[in-house]
Amino acid sequence: MSLTREFKAGKLNVKIYSNREEMGKAAARDAAAAINALLSEKSEINIIFAAAPSQNEFLAALAADKSVDFTKINAFHMDEYIGLSKDAPQGFGNFLRDRLFGLVPFKSVNYLNPSADNPEAECERYSKLLSDNPPDMVCMGIGENGHIAFNDPPVADFNDKKLVKVVELELVCRNQQVNDGCFASIDEVPTHALSLTVPTLMKPKYVLCMVPAATKAQAVYNTINSPEISEKCPATILRTHDNATLYLEPDSAKLL
Repeated sequence: MSLTREFKAGKLNVKIYSNREEMGKAAARDAAAAINALLSEKSEINIIFAAAPSQNEFLAALAADKSVDFTKINAFHMDEYIGLSKDAPQGFGNFLRDRLFGLVPFKSVNYLNPSADNPEAECERYSKLLSDNPPDMVCMGIGENGHIAFNDPPVADFNDKKLVKVVELELVCRNQQVNDGCFASIDEVPTHALSLTVPTLMKPKYVLCMVPAATKAQAVYNTINSPEISEKCPATILRTHDNATLYLEPDSAKLL
């Protein structure tokens, strides 16, 4: 395991690895260990997963981990565009189905519906699922603007009363989807999405945050070094969590 540097930012554990693959493998090993610890205490657990190219190495390593009993895990995903067809390749549920949800035998997989006729009703439906199945772990990333899930700075609320909400996507967030190769142009990127809120993401016992790539270097720097923990950089909230780890590689850690 090629861990090159490790330190704390507030309560946040920060681990830097020699490359993306090693970062993903290390995060998957830590996730598997946490899953097995949780399953030693309860018969089934609930995990929230992020959908983004930044998660590819982690998802591949976790799917291949034979120590994990996926039949005891209920899977959720943390955000979804509004207005895409259910079979759209850019859909986050489809992304996770292809890279994890469809590869291993989860007890259940719970998708946000991108084509729901009533997005507010879809938020209520998914909120009830989360209330009935309180998440034990979240596996996530950080956006170029410091967002977590689709909680961009203008809509992030550290004291949000909702579990899931409809959000308008900031331009820099929509441009990131083009930069990641998910859409050919900004005109194709939806303007609104369904997103789990910041309190929903921070409530689970374990938070694992995988952030590779040079395009995330400034967001990583801000997450760790912003003088205040605030919605101006939503990911700064990670510094307050009792059991959160940020996994980086040389490109994303280049400003540290």
